[in-house]
Amino acid sequence: MVTHMKTTIDIATALYEEVRRVAQAESTTVKALVEEGLRRALAEHRQRVPFTLRSATFKGNGLQGEFSGASWERIRDAAYEGHGG
Repeated sequence: MVTHMKTTIDIATALYEEVRRVAQAESTTVKALVEEGLRRALAEHRQRVPFTLRSATFKGNGLQGEFSGASWERIRDAAYEGHGG
């Protein structure tokens, strides 16, 4: 069973006018072109590989004792200590 939902979208006038021209030239409807575009965008989105942050660790044993449990602000301040500002 196919169901439909009515919705309102706000798009740039120039884009809408171009879609209307293409729809008329291809003997189709704006609705059909919008649905086609949404299907393509969703398919592309599904194929994207999610971003994974590479491990950026360096030799060491984690934070020095004085920073264990410290806030990010404390760690940042210590990193920039003596470097201005």
